[in-house]
Amino acid sequence: MKLSSIRPIALLLSRELIVTALLLLGVSFVVFIILYLSPGDPFSALLNGQMAADNASSAGMSVAWYAQYLSWLGNILRGDLGSSLRTGLPVLNEVIRVGINTLYLTIGSMSITLIIAVPIALFSARRGMNVYNWTFTMFAYVVSALPVFWLGYIVIYVFMHKFGLFPLAFGFSGTKLSWLYFLLPVFVLGVGNGTMSEVVRYLREEIGRVFSEEYIRTALAKGGSIWKHSFKEGFLIPITEIIASKIPFILGGAVVVEQVFNWPGMGRMAWQAAQDRDYPIIMGIAILSAIFVRLGSLLQRVVYIMVNPRASRE
Repeated sequence: MKLSSIRPIALLLSRELIVTALLLLGVSFVVFIILYLSPGDPFSALLNGQMAADNASSAGMSVAWYAQYLSWLGNILRGDLGSSLRTGLPVLNEVIRVGINTLYLTIGSMSITLIIAVPIALFSARRGMNVYNWTFTMFAYVVSALPVFWLGYIVIYVFMHKFGLFPLAFGFSGTKLSWLYFLLPVFVLGVGNGTMSEVVRYLREEIGRVFSEEYIRTALAKGGSIWKHSFKEGFLIPITEIIASKIPFILGGAVVVEQVFNWPGMGRMAWQAAQDRDYPIIMGIAILSAIFVRLGSLLQRVVYIMVNPRASRE
């Protein structure tokens, strides 16, 4: 890779890292305030220092909320997220463990979405809305409108109770992921996350717009490949944009899917932590979720700069 192509990406990464740090700071502050205003004693839980809180209370001192936040933030900067109130295990290890499982689920479901939606969008943009493309497009819109929890229970009923397949769907032991166990929730989230119809519509519009550009017509007149000349602007940039914008929605759908399939991910742990009022776990999951969203946005920006290096100076 040439130096001229590396420099724009380096400029982008330096700016994005600063924005990411500010974003994580804002997310941690908002979540901390919400927990601080909740009933109970989240201060001692977050700082993992009930004795210190008791000593302050017995001495007649009132610890200000901003002092509590700064104390927690100082622990975070040292890599200490505290310990889970329910299990007593370090929050960092617990969140990373379930975060990897959620990452598998998210990437797998997005792959299913793209495998189905991209061919529909490409053929619709190139061939127009004939009867076949119209049928597949309506299929994408219908399945995107299905509630993900309802679709999950239907899939479980059909594949497990009717056909006797996927017997490991509720037998995950936490030691090794089985591809049979992995398949069902990935399919349900990939089909029912509400993203498929948007991928079809957005990608079809962008490809149709690029096909009408003058340089595409010139390339076609010279006998060039229309797909080769339209790949970057008509496919690569739009697909990374839609993926980056839909990561928060997929993570939200993962919460439901993980509950339905007993999947050991961040969504299921966050739900359990909310029930148990396990504040350190909630804070850790909030931070990791924000990191996932920023990574998706950063990937989209890197792809855009690689296609158009001049955009790094905008």
